[in-house]
Order: sequence, then C-alpha cells, then structure tokens
Amino acid sequence: QLQLVESGGGLVQPGGSLSLSCTASEGSFNDYAIGWFRQAPGKEREPVACITRGGAYVNFGDAQRYRQTISRDNANNSVHLRINRLEADDTGVYYCAASSRGSSCTPNPTDFETWGQGTQVTVSS
Repeated sequence: QLQLVESGGGLVQPGGSLSLSCTASEGSFNDYAIGWFRQAPGKEREPVACITRGGAYVNFGDAQRYRQTISRDNANNSVHLRINRLEADDTGVYYCAASSRGSSCTPNPTDFETWGQGTQVTVSS
C-alpha cells in the first residue's frame, strides 16, 4: 500500500526559499500523479502544484505559480517542490497526495486517494 512522507518544512524568513520533498515509504508512486496542497490556519486545503506520472506539471495560484517549481525523480520515488521568494501567505501545512489518475492533474483534493501527514512551513521574520 502506498504511503507518502513529506519533508523539508520549517521556519523561513520572507524572501527566502524552501524545498519540500515527498517520498514513498511504502510502494511506488511512479504510476501516480502527485499533487502538493497547502492548508493555512482556518482555511480550506488549496492546490499548490501537481505533476503527472509522465512529468507534465501544473502550478496553481495566480501569483504563487511564478515562484515555484515541481519536479519528480521516479528512480528515487520522490517529488520535489521548490518555492522561491517566500511570503507570509505561504505559511501553512503542506501535504503531498497521490492520484491513480496518473496522466492528468487536478486541483480537486478529492481526486487524490493517498495523503501524507504534512509538513509545516512558517514564513516569518
């Protein structure tokens, strides 16, 4: 059974950069689309980025999408998200999730069957 683990969160100053990783502790996610979602305090979970099994990707968010890069390394069963020029609004718990609809990306959390536990990102001076 597929299990996902996020890493790389922490406290970052505004304007800094952060790289998050999602790895499979059990199983292989090479056939899955992998999405990143963020949940800020008191808000709903929102899509950040997604990458298909073939490497096609979508960055969500009108402004944020220009500051982030998603990539995957199928040989090492991992997906990475890098966010540059971090802002306070980037604060939240970041989750990675896997969708068996591997060839397409969707911003809808309900389309993803498997979720990691999340990693906290705090942007503050």
